[in-house]
Amino acid sequence: MIFDVNESEFATRVVERSRELPVVVDFWAEWCGPCRQLGPALEAAVAKRDGQIDLAKLDVDANQSLAASFGIQG
Repeated sequence: MIFDVNESEFATRVVERSRELPVVVDFWAEWCGPCRQLGPALEAAVAKRDGQIDLAKLDVDANQSLAASFGIQG
């Protein structure tokens, strides 16, 4: 499954979910060129695994506190 996630639901949709299934988090930003290349590759890789892994997409501009807590920098 591929889904967008934000700060308010991160604990449930990512941390709790990861106890059942691996969850990859794609920290991205609209202005980030490498993010625009990596995002589709991650989505394709997750789709090939047919439900064995989830991909949570987190917009770092809209969720700056969470991005900072993981040390994400531009």
